[in-house]
Amino acid sequence: MRNVTSITFAGRRRRASGHRRVLATEAGTAYPRAVNALGEVPVRASGRVTLPLAASAVLVAVASGGLGLLVQLFLKERGATTFLISVASSLGSVGVLVGSYFWGRLSDRAGRRGFLILTALGVAGAIAVLIPLPGNGVIVATSFARAFMDVGFASMSLVMISAASAATTRARGMSYNSSARSLGFALGALGAGVLLEKLGYRNGFLVMALLPMVGATLLLRLPREPKPVAHPRQLAWRALREAGLTRLYIGTILRQFGTNGAFALLYVYMDGLRISPIMMGSVSSLNTLTQVLALVGFGWVADRIGRRKVFLLGFGLSALIPCLLALSGSVAMMALSYTVQGLAFSSLYIGSTAHIGDRVPVERQGTMLGLFEMARGFGGLLGPLLAGAIVPLVGFRGMFLTMAGVSGAGFFLVVGERFPFPGRGAPSAAKPAARSPVVDGGST
Repeated sequence: MRNVTSITFAGRRRRASGHRRVLATEAGTAYPRAVNALGEVPVRASGRVTLPLAASAVLVAVASGGLGLLVQLFLKERGATTFLISVASSLGSVGVLVGSYFWGRLSDRAGRRGFLILTALGVAGAIAVLIPLPGNGVIVATSFARAFMDVGFASMSLVMISAASAATTRARGMSYNSSARSLGFALGALGAGVLLEKLGYRNGFLVMALLPMVGATLLLRLPREPKPVAHPRQLAWRALREAGLTRLYIGTILRQFGTNGAFALLYVYMDGLRISPIMMGSVSSLNTLTQVLALVGFGWVADRIGRRKVFLLGFGLSALIPCLLALSGSVAMMALSYTVQGLAFSSLYIGSTAHIGDRVPVERQGTMLGLFEMARGFGGLLGPLLAGAIVPLVGFRGMFLTMAGVSGAGFFLVVGERFPFPGRGAPSAAKPAARSPVVDGGST
C-alpha cells in the first residue's frame, strides 16, 4: 500500500511540474512545450472552453451571416451602384486584414477572455449603428468595424481551443467551434430573408444587434487564463518561412481573392435572375449548413490522414466554384455552387488552421493564426474591387471565370509544396527527432 501511495504522489508531482519536452514534426522542426506524464500536450479543461465559445459563436455568427443580405439589398434599393456595393464587401475584408493582425498580437501579450467579450459587444455595436437607417456612406463604413471585431472574436476562439488541445485532437477541437460558427451563419442566412419580409430593414437590424450581446454574456463562463509568457519579437515573413508556411499563406491570399470576388455581387446577380429574398437566403444558407457537418468531418479526417490532403481538397474545390457560378442560371445550380463552397471552405480552413497549430508554438499561435486571417482578408479586399470593376465590361460570367483563374493559381502554388505535419505515423512526442532545430517563439 505504501508503494502504491508513493507512486501516486510521484505521478501527481510530475503532472504538476509539467516536464518540458519537445514535440517534433516529420520535418524535424520542434518546439518546447509543457507535457503531461504520458508525454502529450495536456487538454486543459477543453469542455469548459469549447462549450461557452461554441454557444457564443452561434449567436455572433447569426448576426454577421445574416447582415450581408440585408445590407446589399438595402443599398440596391437606395440606388447604389454595383461598385459601391462591392466596396462594402471590400471594406469588410479590410477589417479582417487589420483586425486579425491587431487582435492576434494583442491576445498573445494580454490574454484572450476579456477581449473575446469586447469583440462580441463590438459586433453588436457596429450593427446597432444601422438601426436608424443612416446614409450609404455610414452603412458601407460599418462593414469595416463589424469585420474588425468579428475576426478578433473568431481568431481568439480558435487560439483558446488550440492551446487547450493535444496535437492528436487539435483539428477536431477547432472543427467544433468552426462548425458552431457555420451553424450561426446558416441560421443568419435563412433568417435574414424572413426578417426583411416580415419586419423590414430597421427591425431586422435591431434583432441582429441583440444577438451578439447575448453571446457576450455566455463568455463570462470561460475559465480564467494564466498570464501570457513574454517572448521576443520576430518578423512575420521570417516566422512564416521558418515554420514552412509561406506558400500556404500566399495560396490563401489568391484563393480568397477569387472566392470573395465571385461572391461579392452574388445577391445582385440572383436578384437579376428574379430570385426572391427568401429563396436567396435559403440557397445561400446551404454553404454554411454544409459546413456544420463538413467541418467536424474534416476535423476527424485531418487528425487521421494528416492536414495536407484535407486543405489541398479545399484549394481545388475553390477553383471549381466560380466555374459553377458561371453556369448558374437557376436556383438548382446556385444550390449546387453553395454546397460545394461549404465543402471547400471546411476542408481548407480546418486543414490549414490545424496545420498552423502544429507548426507554431502555443505562445505565438494568436499572432500566426491572426496572420492567416490577415491573408484571407487581404485576398478578400482585392477580389470584390476587381469584380465590381470588371462586371460592366465582361458581365457576370466573365467575372466568375476571371476569379476561377485566380483561385486556380493559388491551388497550383500550394500543390507543389510538401507540408510536414503530425498525424498518424508521426514521430512520438517521447521520441523527438535528432538534431531538431528549435524555432524561437517570437512575436511578429
